[in-house]
Amino acid sequence: MPLSAQPPASGQSYVLAASLDNARHLSSLLRAVHFQDHATCFATANGLRVTVEDAKCIQANAFIQAEIFQEFAVQEESVTFRINLSVLLDCLTIFGTSSLPGTSTALRMCYCGYGYPLMLFLEEGGVVTVCKINTQEPDELLDFDFCSTKVVNKIILQSEGLREAFAELDMTSEVLQITMSPDKPYFRLSTFGNAGSAHLDYPRDSDLMEAFHCNQTQTNRYKISLLKPSTKALALSCKVSIRTDAQGFLSLQYMIRNEDGQICFVEYYCCPDEDITEAEL
Repeated sequence: MPLSAQPPASGQSYVLAASLDNARHLSSLLRAVHFQDHATCFATANGLRVTVEDAKCIQANAFIQAEIFQEFAVQEESVTFRINLSVLLDCLTIFGTSSLPGTSTALRMCYCGYGYPLMLFLEEGGVVTVCKINTQEPDELLDFDFCSTKVVNKIILQSEGLREAFAELDMTSEVLQITMSPDKPYFRLSTFGNAGSAHLDYPRDSDLMEAFHCNQTQTNRYKISLLKPSTKALALSCKVSIRTDAQGFLSLQYMIRNEDGQICFVEYYCCPDEDITEAEL
């Protein structure tokens, strides 16, 4: 691949260099978290994490493991920068969003460090395009502190079950109410829209249920406007892990398999809208 021979500008060494045979593997994951213009990128030896936040209420993370890339080299313990995600996606799809059968856009991505632009070398059919995207000072991001030891309830569903739910529930509702319980109704999604209340229950022995670990009954409401961006990741995924902690914070982790069968993850964190009392249920 000719892109691997691209030299650093002015003798500057790269702190991050990565190559992909198919840029679509990256652009499809980034589109799954593209609900704000800007994103913060973290690169370590393990791979790349791209984080997007909105209103300090929702955070999305796309994880692209180092193994997905044909080359992935980070010269520092960690490399962090902020970038315009809309511009990055425009560059990654500069040859179009869908290639002809048997063709793909090869990508080499290079970054020289703080203050330098992110450089993209894209090649398709012998044509090479070079893009330079200005980077910015990274913002301080929310820490949802969502470690596994603080998880109260967790279920893993086949994604088709959640896709059907979003198609059936009344999305004129301002909130989505999620009930997780060791007893009936086990896992319930509820909306309260113009047509009245709607409930969708999943028994713990449902064919769609891959794992069910609920320790206590929890009912929390989340703004549908905050959850809607996660449906982009849901559409790409094959499984989804739904977790809550003691405060009702929600984690939706989507497992996404790319065209080559490689696994990546997109995770959304969302804060609860309000506390629900027993009298309201």
